[in-house]
Amino acid sequence: MREGRSPAFYILAAFFAAYVLFLYGPMFAIFVLSFQGPDGGLTFPMNGVSIYWFKHLFFEGTGVINIDVSFVRSLKLGFTVALITVVFSVSAGMAFRKKFFGQTLVFYVAIASLIVPSIITSLGIALEFRLIDDWVKANQSWLPAFLFGDFQTSMGLFTSGLAAHLTWTLPFGLLIMFAIFNRFDPRYEEAARDLGATPWQTFRYVVLPIILPSVVGIGLFGFTLSWDEIARSSQAIGPVNTLPLDLQGLTTTVTNPDIYALGTSTTAVSFVVIALALFVIGQLQKKQNSLGSDAGKGV
Repeated sequence: MREGRSPAFYILAAFFAAYVLFLYGPMFAIFVLSFQGPDGGLTFPMNGVSIYWFKHLFFEGTGVINIDVSFVRSLKLGFTVALITVVFSVSAGMAFRKKFFGQTLVFYVAIASLIVPSIITSLGIALEFRLIDDWVKANQSWLPAFLFGDFQTSMGLFTSGLAAHLTWTLPFGLLIMFAIFNRFDPRYEEAARDLGATPWQTFRYVVLPIILPSVVGIGLFGFTLSWDEIARSSQAIGPVNTLPLDLQGLTTTVTNPDIYALGTSTTAVSFVVIALALFVIGQLQKKQNSLGSDAGKGV
């Protein structure tokens, strides 16, 4: 017998719909407004529909900052953060599979940056690098001239900026690897060692292929977190800006819908990266399933 849905179902469904609208409504509004006509403004109602502001953005720029440079800068930083996050997370995940002295302390120190407010973390990193700057300038007379001859600051995109982003991405990567290795069957490694495999061969040919879909996911996580990070970049990025910081600055100077076109473009980059990562993960999982079924047939 079919039972009708209770009133609570409709109340919860309406609440969920309101939540989704609140969460994604502003994003969709920006998407729509980025297709304003040439005479369109920053609000509804729309004055025509066109891709004029995308053409204006890509071929003429905003006229205030060089979007192309900051766009490439954020891409480089995002991919660097993703790579380092993957390497350190996998290494730490492997290390934490065995007990060692101070393991609990190391774990809590590693994830402490998730608890500390982002702006405080950014200020702390900036302060550390300013202390380094003061020390270098105070001792510049006896330091190698070819390295510190025209020294201004050690803060930059791939120094303090990279450190700030890693305080955000590494804890997430580490927690993901913990979850993966908690479900990992060590019998695969034991079988490899019984067949004479070295520890490196065991990791390369047994462990890594099994955890590879999750490794790709960690890389995706690292890139997307870095791609739109503002708070941790605001104080520690140095003399240059990432794309989110430039985009934030444009909100006070640009009065045309090209800022919406820029927001739509940057969001599209995130979607493309996510789609590629999901495709790779799907292919890897499909390959694992086919190998498993072939092994089962062989048995």
